[in-house]
Amino acid sequence: MSKSIFYHAGCPVCVSAEHDILNLVKDVEVVHLGEDRSRIAEAQKAGLKSVPALVTPNGNVLHINFGASMEEVIG
Repeated sequence: MSKSIFYHAGCPVCVSAEHDILNLVKDVEVVHLGEDRSRIAEAQKAGLKSVPALVTPNGNVLHINFGASMEEVIG
């Protein structure tokens, strides 16, 4: 992976974290799992347990301020 990926589900906690991440991280892809449900499996494979979360280029998962569990995102 060459850039960070920020996953979220659109909740207020997630949107607030998105704004902060975009100000802090220069090369980041934002994935809204509520709008792009086809990427849920990818997020789980990366190791996400909750959103919002940032996956770094070397594969570390940084869970940021609990917004929703992946079980809640999957519904």
